[in-house]
Amino acid sequence: MSESVAAQPPKRIGALAETVELIKTVVAALGIALVLRVLLFQPFTIPSASMEPNLYQGDYIVVSKYAYGWSRHSIPFSPPLFHGRLFGRTPERGDIVVFKLPRDGHTDYIKRIIGLPGDRVQVRGGVVYIDGERVPRARIASVKEDSGYGFSRDVMRYRETLPEGRKIRVNDYGPGAALDDTDTFVVPEDHYFVMGDNRDNSLDSRLPEAEGVGFVPAENLVGRAEFILMAWNAHASLFKPWTWVLDAEPERFFQRLR
Repeated sequence: MSESVAAQPPKRIGALAETVELIKTVVAALGIALVLRVLLFQPFTIPSASMEPNLYQGDYIVVSKYAYGWSRHSIPFSPPLFHGRLFGRTPERGDIVVFKLPRDGHTDYIKRIIGLPGDRVQVRGGVVYIDGERVPRARIASVKEDSGYGFSRDVMRYRETLPEGRKIRVNDYGPGAALDDTDTFVVPEDHYFVMGDNRDNSLDSRLPEAEGVGFVPAENLVGRAEFILMAWNAHASLFKPWTWVLDAEPERFFQRLR
């Protein structure tokens, strides 16, 4: 009996040491993941149809956090540690960006940068004008898209050519939409004018901050959307595991975003 009692403490000490090592390993792994998430990349899930036909609801994308430098919004919960951007770099027109909604500073939105600081942006008859010049667009298709409200609708698809030559695809439901005609917006310094690619189904900079997005401060940029990691069609469900395979769209996996 005495030998048995004497043998117990080393076992308990060994078990405690293993537990401590496990905790240290988990903490280190979480720390590395947090650093990577803050400094390099962060995944996001697309919540709405506002970026169709380039991003669909449920798409799982990867955003580069270093593309424009870092702000307090690069850190989870956006703590007020500092203002402005560290190692800031200027976004390009046409970039798809994730940003914090200006009116609350916490909600993640994703749109495309259309107007740069100092630009004059207007929409007339559904066509974008930048500094008084029409952004050329060519019709490339007519398709049916899920409206998100239980029915499909006819959609015209265009290819726009932005002033620097970048080409993007956009959806348009046709003339007469609420945001097809706007006033001229003058983009303030250190702010950006953003729009959804699904032009008639997007709350963006065409609406004032209280109703939509308004101008997006440079500080609110979280990062640039780089590629679609995984994608599923509208029939996939988190609660139906078989749909994770049957309703996957592997042809869109790892698709680079432009």
